[in-house]
Amino acid sequence: MADINVSLTHRAGKGDPAPSPRPAGAAEAEPMLDLIELFFFAYRNFVSDPDEILGGIGFGRAHHRVLHFVHRHPGMRVTDLLDILRITKQSLGRVLRELVDQGFIDSRAGASDRRQRLLYLTPKGEALAQQFVAIQSGRLRRALEESGSESRDTVRRFLVAMIDPEDRSPTEKLIARADQAAETRSAARARSAG
Repeated sequence: MADINVSLTHRAGKGDPAPSPRPAGAAEAEPMLDLIELFFFAYRNFVSDPDEILGGIGFGRAHHRVLHFVHRHPGMRVTDLLDILRITKQSLGRVLRELVDQGFIDSRAGASDRRQRLLYLTPKGEALAQQFVAIQSGRLRRALEESGSESRDTVRRFLVAMIDPEDRSPTEKLIARADQAAETRSAARARSAG
């Protein structure tokens, strides 16, 4: 299965969010091998718990990414998911078909354009996505606590800086829209329960 493609073209001395543990006077073009390796190890552990759960049901990381984004953006179009994941239509089609066939995702026709496919999690898909969010939030929370009280903002700025400049604003807007929609849904549930 396709894995996330991470561009590590960042060079030392070009807007580093944190100083490198290299001695003073080190060449600016020196590779940041320690950070590259830490990034690989952190990613490995970040996805290890969901990988184990997914492996038990015959799914992989591509399934996790689809579940994550459909969870964050209920009713998203398949074309928007393709833009986010940057995988082929064939790869996404296979993963979506498996998720739909096994009852994790519901694919519905659009109201104004019946050719459009809108994606929603089923209750089964919602439960799995929530399980992954809880596991990965716990790992992030622990790491942030160990890193210091102001680390969340620093880590967020660092991760945004890792994104290609032309993709930063659209990514931040996508996240903000998902956060706002989640707050609206949560308030609506609270009103209907009260």
